[in-house]
Amino acid sequence: MADESKNIHTFDKSTVEQIRISLNKFKGAEYVDVRIYYKASDGDYKPTKKGVTFKPDMVAELEEAVKKLKKAVK
Repeated sequence: MADESKNIHTFDKSTVEQIRISLNKFKGAEYVDVRIYYKASDGDYKPTKKGVTFKPDMVAELEEAVKKLKKAVK
């Protein structure tokens, strides 16, 4: 689990799932986490195992991939 977590952006995937992008710190190192959360029976959102975690220096590569994806889906 993260020592510290800062939510950067959240958006709905469906009525019962969200995608959350957060910046986490674990054992002194920073990580970007893109994860699916589900709505539990108590109404709170809980993390799933579905997601990806990577070092912040890879954000530029992710940005490039998103640009290419935007062009591909037009």
